[in-house]
Amino acid sequence: MIINIRVDHTTTDVITMENIYNDLKDIFINFKNKFNVNEYVEISTCNRHEFYIHSDAFGIEDELDSIDFNNIIVETGEDSVFHLFRMSSSLESLIVGEDQILGQIKDAKNKANKEGHLGKVLDTLFTKAIHVGQEVRNKTNINKGHISIGSAAVDLAEEHLGNLQDKSVLVVGAGKMGALVAKALAEKNLKAIVVANRTYYRATKLADELGGEAIFFDDLNKFLPVCDVIISATGSPHTLITKERYLKAIETLKNEDCNFELNKKSIIIDIANPRDVSEAVKDLDIILYNIDDLRGIAEKTTLERKKEVVEAENIIDNEMDLLKSSFKIMEIDSILANLRSSMEEIRQRESQKAIMKMVDVDVDSNIKILDNLTNSIVNKIFYDISQNIKKAAFDEDEALIRAAEKFFLKDDN
Repeated sequence: MIINIRVDHTTTDVITMENIYNDLKDIFINFKNKFNVNEYVEISTCNRHEFYIHSDAFGIEDELDSIDFNNIIVETGEDSVFHLFRMSSSLESLIVGEDQILGQIKDAKNKANKEGHLGKVLDTLFTKAIHVGQEVRNKTNINKGHISIGSAAVDLAEEHLGNLQDKSVLVVGAGKMGALVAKALAEKNLKAIVVANRTYYRATKLADELGGEAIFFDDLNKFLPVCDVIISATGSPHTLITKERYLKAIETLKNEDCNFELNKKSIIIDIANPRDVSEAVKDLDIILYNIDDLRGIAEKTTLERKKEVVEAENIIDNEMDLLKSSFKIMEIDSILANLRSSMEEIRQRESQKAIMKMVDVDVDSNIKILDNLTNSIVNKIFYDISQNIKKAAFDEDEALIRAAEKFFLKDDN
């Protein structure tokens, strides 16, 4: 069984997502320990936390039915696969058409493989999901214009400040999301762009690409009270920008410059999850937005791409059918391999019996003849059986498949 447990932007806001994440991890850990789950993939982005699990353990369905998930979405079987395909195609993204999710799914798959918990089933599933995402992008205009959360954040800043020309911007975080935001901002003819990151090298690298300035993270306070736009997108598990930090920064700058005035038109856009910025900064008359505030832009984007969404959904439906056939063949191949092994065991055993009876004849000649004969018999029998079982798989004749498994495989019990 394939199981997906998740919390994402479609049912919860960013605050709830933060609070539920630990519950989600606890449920997963309980599953992993109780049912000896060895095959799983975790996907974690600013808009979602998900676990994909594969297990055929007895009782796992009853366990799912007994848990009160409280805002956590649980899907199994085809529903969970369908969600993964929609996600890789960016139809489940806050900004429909964004490209970042496909890379995030690839990273999650590679991480699971590196850590040793990517088995054959999830490897097949995630390889297929990545293929589906690429097909949707190649055959539709779903990602035309390269819309992303980063560009949406810039649009939100422009809605508040108007033209960003001659504005100063501070980007906190030089990871993938911070880089997306910074590059979208760099096209706006800014007065200055400053990049702060825990790792100064990464801040320098991004700032060089943008023609901006990199600063040490410890120097963040010098820029917080004076920049027009602050966009924070780190992967920190803790709040970085607090009301207390702001007040300390203001006090320091006042002591250094008696004419200092707080930029009261500044705007902070926090696109991190968990959030980087404390809600309390609003007490300083600073306008603070988070991921939830990008929903208006997201809805507009979805409407604009309605035709592309329909085309993407058609591709997904077709790929779902192909995957189901692939999984059926995987299952049948396992049955056939066991069947072939069982027949080969019989062939070898019977050959040995015959050989023992041929002690008074030309043994070498007869062994070769006998071996070729029995080999030919097994191949002919196996060919007809395998073709019939594969046909039953494509016809979805589950009764015949199970009957073949029962008739031809040895019961170890």
